[in-house]
Amino acid sequence: MVQRAKDRSPAALRALTRKENRFWQYRLFRSNYNPQLRLNGTIPSYSQAFNSITQPDGSIEFLQVRQNFMDLELGLQQVIAPTGGVISVNTSTNRFDNFLAGPNEIQTRWSGVPVNVRLQQPLFAYNPFKWDKKIQPLLFEESKREYVQEMEEVSLFVTQLFFDYLIAQVNLQVATQNLENTEEIFSIEKKRYELGTTFEDRLLQVELQALQARQDLAQAKLDLESSALSVNSFIGLDPSTKINLLSPENLPDFEVNVEEAIRLAFQNRSEALGFDRRKLEAEAQVAEAKGQRIGMQLNASYGYNNAAFAFPDIFNNPNTQALVNLGVSVPILDWGRNKARMAQAEANQQLVNYTVQQDVINFEQEIFTKVKNFLMIKERLNVTKTSDEVAQRRYEIALKRYQTGNVTVTDLNIAQNEKDSNKRAYFDALKDFWVAYYELRALTLYDFEKEELLYKPEI
Repeated sequence: MVQRAKDRSPAALRALTRKENRFWQYRLFRSNYNPQLRLNGTIPSYSQAFNSITQPDGSIEFLQVRQNFMDLELGLQQVIAPTGGVISVNTSTNRFDNFLAGPNEIQTRWSGVPVNVRLQQPLFAYNPFKWDKKIQPLLFEESKREYVQEMEEVSLFVTQLFFDYLIAQVNLQVATQNLENTEEIFSIEKKRYELGTTFEDRLLQVELQALQARQDLAQAKLDLESSALSVNSFIGLDPSTKINLLSPENLPDFEVNVEEAIRLAFQNRSEALGFDRRKLEAEAQVAEAKGQRIGMQLNASYGYNNAAFAFPDIFNNPNTQALVNLGVSVPILDWGRNKARMAQAEANQQLVNYTVQQDVINFEQEIFTKVKNFLMIKERLNVTKTSDEVAQRRYEIALKRYQTGNVTVTDLNIAQNEKDSNKRAYFDALKDFWVAYYELRALTLYDFEKEELLYKPEI
C-alpha cells in the first residue's frame, strides 16, 4: 500500500511535479552562464507623412515623405560571472529607403558593422551572477532532498490511513464478537430468570448491554466505511473497492543511536542545506545594499563600420569604430537613504543568523525527541501485546465461568471491557510504532532496517 501511494497518490504526483519544476528552474539558471546567440532587428519600419522641410532659402515646405528603415544585428554574448559584466561579438547592417516623388525613384543607402566587440561592465555594483552561483545550486540540491522527504511523508500519511482502517476493521470484529457474546449471555440470563435463579434487574442490565452492542456494531460499520473511503481515495482505488488488511506484526529489528540519527539528519535533510542557504541569501542582500550606494558602468566597444550605396560595399575598407564611456551616479544628498538601506540589510542578516541558530537547536531537539519516542514505543508495544493476550485469555475464562454460574454479569462485563481496551491499546501502540518508524526515516532520510541512505547524491 505504501508503494502504491508513492506511485499513484495525488500527494506523490504533486511532489513529482514540484521536483520537475525546480529542475527546469535550475536549468534556466544554468543557461544564464552559457553563450547566447541573439538576432535583433526591425523589419520593416515604414513611414509616410507630410513633414515640414526647410528649403535652401530658409522657407518651409510641407512635402510628402515616404521612407523605410530596416536594421538587423546578430550577436554572440557571454556573461562574465566573476565581475557581472557582459561581453559580446556582434555584426549588424542597416538599410534606408527614401521613396521620391517620381515613379520608381528610390534612394537606398546601406550601413553596417562587419564586426564589433562590446563590453558592459558595472563597477562597485551588486553582482547577481556571483551570488546566484552560490545560492541556486543549494536550492536545487534542497529540492532533490525535499522530494525524497515528501515521498517519505506520503509513506507516513498512508501508514496513518492504513492503521485507521485496520483499527476500524478490528473494532468491527470486536463489536461483532461482543454482540454475539452479549446475545448469548442475554439468552442464558432469560433462561435463568424463567427458572427464578436470577433477578429482573440483571436481565434488564444484560438486555441494555445487547442493545448497546448493536449500536456499537452499527458505529463500527460506519467508521470502517469512512476509513475505507479515505484509504481508497488516497492510493487511487475505486471508492467501492473492498479491502481486507492484515496486521503488520513482523516488526523490523534494529537499534537507533541518537547521535547517529542527528548526524544523518544534518547530512541528508534539506533543512541542513537551508540553514547555509538562508545565511547566504542574507549576505547577498547586504552586498546588494552596498552595491546601490554608487552607480558606475563602463561601456567599451571596438570594431569596424562603413556606409555604402550597395550592401556588399560596406565590407570594403571599413573604418575603425571605437567607443568608451563611464557612467557615474553618486547621491550627494539622500537624507540617510543609503545608510538606512545598509542598516536594514545588516539587521536582517543578524536576524537570519539568530533564527538559523535557534532552528538548528530545534532541529536537533526534534531528532532527539523522535528517536527517544521510537525507543519507548518499542518497549510499550511488547507490554501492550502481552496485556492483550492476558486480557483475551481472562475474558475467555470469565465467559466459561459465567456459563457455569461461577461469575456474575458485572465481573464478566469488567473482563470484556478490559479485553476491548487492551486490544485497542495494542493496535494503537502498533500504529504508533509504524508511524514513528516512518517519521524516523523522513527525519534522517536513512533506512535503519536496511542500513542505506534514502537520498543518494549524484556522484
